[in-house]
Order: sequence, then structure tokens, then C-alpha cells
Amino acid sequence: MGEKWRGRVSERRAEAVRSAARALGYRPNRAARDLRLGRTRTALLVVPALTNEFFARVYAGAARVAGEHGVGVLLYPSLEGIGQARDPFPSARATLDGVIASSMAADALTELREGDLPLVMLDSDPGRAEAAATVNFDIADGIRQVTGHLLALGHRRIAHLAADVDSWTFRVRAQALAEAVRRAPGAELTGTETAALTVAAGRAAAERALTGPGPRPTALVCDDDILAAGACKAARRLGLRVPDEVSVTGFDDLSLATAVDPELTTVRLPAEAVGEAGMRTLMAVLDQRPAPGAALPVELITRGSTARPAQAS
Repeated sequence: MGEKWRGRVSERRAEAVRSAARALGYRPNRAARDLRLGRTRTALLVVPALTNEFFARVYAGAARVAGEHGVGVLLYPSLEGIGQARDPFPSARATLDGVIASSMAADALTELREGDLPLVMLDSDPGRAEAAATVNFDIADGIRQVTGHLLALGHRRIAHLAADVDSWTFRVRAQALAEAVRRAPGAELTGTETAALTVAAGRAAAERALTGPGPRPTALVCDDDILAAGACKAARRLGLRVPDEVSVTGFDDLSLATAVDPELTTVRLPAEAVGEAGMRTLMAVLDQRPAPGAALPVELITRGSTARPAQAS
């Protein structure tokens, strides 16, 4: 019934109507309400890939909240990775209420957003005007936690295995790492090796980092767990022991982090929580309510792939 009755009928009459509705088991007709508001009760979640379990967790969180609101979620992997996502429908505007995009550049979604379809970005640049709202992890703090852990162990020569992906989240990781190392007395970032997000590419990048000119780095900070798994393989191929001769850290805390030996020290990103927050934010945008803006906290998980460097023992 809402509050539209106020000023039109008396409180007594309104209560009589409510009592009759309860007695009759009346429920508001959601379909009629949606038709009046122009809602389809369908949201689109765009992700770079379905092969990464991180995005499956994001979907699980988004779908859980969507179910609470009677909204369906369509999961759409961009055929071009983080590149331009194609419109999977004849007209996204006619079939969707809004779009949630995880870990993608906002300008990759131009085709999906014709007609100003509301867009909520996850793990993305908060400064982009294309997005109605952004939900992020505290990525920089995650890198600071990793770097602080390595510095406390005594590492001063640190190399970066960076994802070969031009997106906000990986730029933040690189900037935060460089700043944290720069502020530590006697520490140096010995170099940055870029790699595609595969184990094989991570192995090749780590081999370059560990065999380049100058003193060998004692720690490898990797942009995600997949690259870190490749780094562990590289160390073994070079006859180096992890963590005795080189420490390795990951990012994300995928299942892979505990499948390798030794298990990875990594940063846990609450993927389901960001999916939940993204869907709640989209609901707020659609209802013209203020959207929450706080970054989700992340947690360093310390495992067996990091230790004091040999010279600091």
C-alpha cells in the first residue's frame, strides 16, 4: 500500500484496508509494479573469463543478493577478455535493468550500455564517469600487507611479476608496491617482469627476474596466484628452493594457492562479498538511493612460500 494514502484517506480507513488485505492473503503484484516502473528484474554480470574461479565466486555473491530481491542474473564472459564486450542481446536496454562488470575497463562496455543502462563496476577505476557506482577491494592495502610482511622477514631485493593487463586493479598493485619498497630503508625493486595470466607465462617471467643481471632478488611479488604458481615452477627449474632461497607471494587466494607446494602466502580477496556488494549497489542505483562507497578490506594469508632470506638468517 505504501504511503500514498496519507492525506487522501483517514488512518482508520487505511488500517481497515490493511486488515482486509491480510485476511485475504493479498500480495502486491510484482509484475504489475515492474511493468509500471519499466523494470525487467534482470541484471547482467560481465566478467573477463569463466575459467577463473574468482569470477565464479563473484557471481555466487551477486546471485545470492539478487535472489533476495527477486532478480535474475545473467552471467556473460566477455569474448575479448577485458577488451570490448559485445552486446549479447538485440537490445540490452530492452532486456536488462542494469549491468555489473567485474575487473574490466569501463570503456569496454560501451556497446552494452547504449541508452544509459545503469552500470556498477567492481574492482575498477572509481574515477570513471561512465559508472553509476564502483565497488572495490582495498587493493593498495593488500600490496602494503604483502610488502610489509616481506620487509619484516628481512627481504630487501624484491622483484615484481606483473599481469600484462592494462586495468585499474593491476596499476594500483604496481604503484603500491613501488611506493612501499621506496619507503623502506635499503630496499629496492630490482625489476618488473610482465606476463599473461597463465602459469607458463608466470614461469617464464620469473625465470627472467631470477636470472637477470645484478644480484638475484630474494622475493617475487606476483600480481595473482596463477603467476605465483608459475614463479614456483621457475624456481624449481633453476634449482632454487622456495622459500629458503626465494620467497614467492600471490594475490587473490584461489584454490590454487593451497594446491602448490609449498602453499602460497597470498592476499585473500572476498570475491563473494564484492559480488554481493555490487548487486546491492545496483539495487540502490535503480531505486535512486545512495550507494555505499567503502572499499572492502582484504587479508594477508601467510603460508609456506615466504621465509627470511638466507643472508638474513
